[in-house]
Amino acid sequence: MIKRKISEDVYSLNSVPKEVRVSLVSVTLVRMGMATALPQFMLGATLGHSMTFWNALLATCLGSLIIEFISLGLGFAGMKEGFSTSLLARYCGFGRIGSVLVSLVIVISLIGWFGVQNTIFTEGILHALNYEINFGIIAFFSGIFLTFLVASGFKALAWTAKIAVPLFFIVILYIFLCLIFKNNTIVYNYLDIPQLSISEATTVVAGGFMVAALTTPDISRYCKNQNHLFWMITLCIVVGEFIINIISIYISHRLNTADIVTIMTRNAGIIGLTSIILSVIKVNDVNLYSSSLGLANALQVFTGKKWDYFKLTVCVGFAGTALSMAGILNHFVDFLSMLGVIFPPIAGVMIVDYFILKTSRKILDETREKGLLPDDASTPLIGWSAIFACIVGTIVGIVFKFGIPSLNSILVAGIAYWTFLTAPRPKGRGFPLHRDEPKSQ
Repeated sequence: MIKRKISEDVYSLNSVPKEVRVSLVSVTLVRMGMATALPQFMLGATLGHSMTFWNALLATCLGSLIIEFISLGLGFAGMKEGFSTSLLARYCGFGRIGSVLVSLVIVISLIGWFGVQNTIFTEGILHALNYEINFGIIAFFSGIFLTFLVASGFKALAWTAKIAVPLFFIVILYIFLCLIFKNNTIVYNYLDIPQLSISEATTVVAGGFMVAALTTPDISRYCKNQNHLFWMITLCIVVGEFIINIISIYISHRLNTADIVTIMTRNAGIIGLTSIILSVIKVNDVNLYSSSLGLANALQVFTGKKWDYFKLTVCVGFAGTALSMAGILNHFVDFLSMLGVIFPPIAGVMIVDYFILKTSRKILDETREKGLLPDDASTPLIGWSAIFACIVGTIVGIVFKFGIPSLNSILVAGIAYWTFLTAPRPKGRGFPLHRDEPKSQ
C-alpha cells in the first residue's frame, strides 16, 4: 500500500493526512528494502577487506549511531508535519530554492550510485563471459540496457524487485553458513591492502546509508506515531547495519576479497551471479526513478516548465553509465567518504532549525491545524544562512582529519547555522534571516 502511494507521489507537495498513514510493518518493510540492499553488503565487504573484524564492527557501531541520530531527528519532523525531505527542507532553513538545491545534491549522489551498481552488473556479465570482452564496452551497453528498461516502465521490473531481495538473502546466508561450518582458519595479510582507520571507516559507514538517512521523512511521513518511527529506524539499522555488515565482514575475511562478484560466485555459482544481476536491476530501478523525478521537480522550479520523464531518465542513465565506464567503483571508499561529509551538514542545519531555532514552527503549527501549507509569502525564497553553514560543515569534514569527519561536519554546520541566525548584526546587513513572518522590504 505504502509503495503504491509513494510511487504515485500523491503527497510530494502536500502533508500526508493522518487517515492515510499506514502500519509499522508497512513502513518498516519499505525502509528495510533500502537497508538490506546490495550496496550494504558491498560496504561490509569493503570494511572486512580493510580492517580487523573488531575494528570493522566498532566502525559499524559508531557510523550507525550517526545514522540513527540523523534518521530520528529528520524522521520525527517528517512524521509530525507529514512532509517529504524536500518539502521539509523548505521550512527548515533552506527556503523554496534552497530545498531544490538539496534535492539536486541527492540526485547527483543517486547518479553516482547508479554508476557503482552498473559496474557490479558489468563485472557479473564479464565473469559469465570469462572476461573475454572489454570492460568499457560491456559497461556502456549494460548501462544503456538498464536505463531504457527503467525509462520504458518495463512491467517485469516489479517482478524482479519481489524476488531480488529474498534471493540475495538466501545466497549470502548460504555462503555464510558454508564458511561457518568449514574449520579452516582465516589467513589474511593486511599489508597488501589499503587500510582504513576507525574514523575513516566510521565516515564510510555513515556515507553508505546517508542518502537514506537524509530522505527518512519520505517514509516517516507515513508513520502513525513516534513509536512506529523509532522501531522502523532502529530495526532497519539492526538488520542492515549490523546483521548484514557482520555477515559481509566475516565472508570478506574468510574469502580474502572485497570483490562482490567473487564472493557471490565462489560458493553459490550461477545462483549467486543471478542474485547479483537481479539486485542491481532492483537498486538501479529505484536510483533512476528517484533521481529523474527529483531532477524533473528541480527543473520545473527553475524553468517553470514540465520536463519529459523519459528523456530525463535517459540523460541520468547516460551520466551514471559514464561514471561506471570511468571506474567509479575503484573509488568506492572515496565516494562513500564524500557522501559522509556532504550530507550530514544538511541534516545538521535542518535539525537545528526545527528543534532549536524553530524559525517556521509557528506558521507550521497554524497551517497544520487547517490542513494547509504555509504560503510563499511566509516562506523565504532561499536560505543563505543554511547554505553557507552546509558549505562550512562540508569543508571542515573534508579538510580536518581529527575525530570523525561525518560527526565533525554535522556539528560544525549546526553550530554555524545557529550562529548565523542568532549573532547580532547591523540592521540591513548579514545573512538573510529565516523567520516565521516575512521580513519587511
